[in-house]
Amino acid sequence: MESRLLHVFKNTPLGRETLLQSAYFCKVIGASLVIYVPKFLKFLMYFENDVVQVDMDDAYLTSSETARAHAVEIVRSQGLPEPAFIEPKNFTAPLLPDIPVNFGFMCCSHAISAFSSKIGLGYIGLRVRRIIRSAKFPVLIAGAAYKPWASVAVLFGGGGHTAVRAFRLGLRISRLSGLPMDVFTLPENQTAEDYRRILEAENLGDEMNKQVRRWEIFDSGDLAINLYRVPHDALVVMGSPGHGLIREMLFGSVLEKVRSVLPNNFLIAGPKYKSSM
Repeated sequence: MESRLLHVFKNTPLGRETLLQSAYFCKVIGASLVIYVPKFLKFLMYFENDVVQVDMDDAYLTSSETARAHAVEIVRSQGLPEPAFIEPKNFTAPLLPDIPVNFGFMCCSHAISAFSSKIGLGYIGLRVRRIIRSAKFPVLIAGAAYKPWASVAVLFGGGGHTAVRAFRLGLRISRLSGLPMDVFTLPENQTAEDYRRILEAENLGDEMNKQVRRWEIFDSGDLAINLYRVPHDALVVMGSPGHGLIREMLFGSVLEKVRSVLPNNFLIAGPKYKSSM
């Protein structure tokens, strides 16, 4: 079944770059694109165990009369047909539309709140964190400028479940795109042998041997120096931890530290993501 990617469009130069990345992602993996052009500064997403209110900055309402035409032009520039557009039918409050969550992917900038202009490269906004934690779909976090990617780079580290989610998602994207997959491991208090056991326990040992172009394990050294080995033109795939204060702190420290070093596009699998390799 064809996957769909949800994109919330901002009619600005930065929004153009982000939509170009969503359109390219869809073209490469064979997904269809669904665009929401906001008419209000807030919307709700009703997930299985959480309701996320997304508060956007004023730029999301820029030149609303040209937004749809610009979105169509951007998508067609990637050789894709005209995208579908969401017109909300349900409203929790008069100015608070409900946006569906039955998608295969969603694209976000790293922050979509009113404070996005003040947030540094690595910081993942609180609303985006909530979406990642609650959604069954992975979240594509686009870089500041559109850039095609030539491989898939999986950061296979952290706790076992987090690492396995990232690995399975990387395999899925590599197979759909036909692009090679590399794996990079930052041990984080576990040994290389620990990660090999994790793969074997999940029956993924053969996948690592057959599908992965190379597996690099960084036993020591500075994070920024190690991450220099990640290709600049790779889609970086990571898993994020689950609920809880300690895990939330890890989300902030590890994921955001990596994002502060790598300017790549990121695809993040949250704790609710279920692989369909």
